[in-house]
Amino acid sequence: MIHLPGGTFTMGSERFYPEEAPLRRVSVDAFWIDETPVTNRQFARFVEATGYVTVAQIAPDPKDYPGMAPEMAQPGSLVFHKTAAPVDTANPANWWRFDFGTSWRHPHGPGSDLDTLDLWDHPVVQVSHADAEAYAHWAGKDLPTEAEWEFAARGGLEGAEFAWGDELAPGGQMLANYWQGLFPFANQCLDGWERTSPVRSFPANGYGLYDMIGNTWEWTRDWWSERPEVKKGGGSCCALSNPRGAKLKDSFDPAQPQVRIGLKVLKGGSHLCAANYCQRYRPAARHPEMIDTATSHIGFRCVVRAPA
Repeated sequence: MIHLPGGTFTMGSERFYPEEAPLRRVSVDAFWIDETPVTNRQFARFVEATGYVTVAQIAPDPKDYPGMAPEMAQPGSLVFHKTAAPVDTANPANWWRFDFGTSWRHPHGPGSDLDTLDLWDHPVVQVSHADAEAYAHWAGKDLPTEAEWEFAARGGLEGAEFAWGDELAPGGQMLANYWQGLFPFANQCLDGWERTSPVRSFPANGYGLYDMIGNTWEWTRDWWSERPEVKKGGGSCCALSNPRGAKLKDSFDPAQPQVRIGLKVLKGGSHLCAANYCQRYRPAARHPEMIDTATSHIGFRCVVRAPA
């Protein structure tokens, strides 16, 4: 892990997506953070030691999903499938599919496995929020808050849009694993990877942390809110100290009122973020995800809140 002494920084962005605004001053206390996302190798040690079974390996309960087709009550998870041609990017169902038999051991579907694909040093994926929390608690750690995560991702670079500056690919250099080309059908793979990449494949940020941007989205401990918390009545000079996100009662998906499963904040973007679809390969970017969801592009890393 890397120790960060904490500090005050400008969180958010007002140039990309509305849920990232407003710009706000935030302070965080000192903490330790994993140098990389948790890998398949590390997660396997946890499973071997505890016998833990992930959410994707358990059949969903139809009572939790009103209207769910009975045949869907089987273990499985969401897998990205590249399309053969341009599709309507307003409909994620064009490239996401719930594949039975998918899990962290079989991240691209039941026919895939970690040995054949040589994925042991890639970030673990197909893990729900509960799975990430279980690992963190076993390791004596926790998941980062959104503020802690963004502070770490910026690497001490105040005000920049990307973790390395204001240009996505300076001099044509690929500094993270994201989608180059037209999503979801034409990936140029200029960064060398179609899906996830081994941790440390790209340069560390200013704090010595790897893969904070791209590769996989990362779970945080914070409940989602469309409008982040700001300091009340203090003006731009006053920092909000150690924000902890919204309340569960305010963090449900309004598009699915019948499903009462909360949303947590994801950070960092993934290998599926592209200029034409999801420019969330930035520290300020944030995205809601239901806590029961596991996909082929979501992972996590852990923190410990303690001084050096």
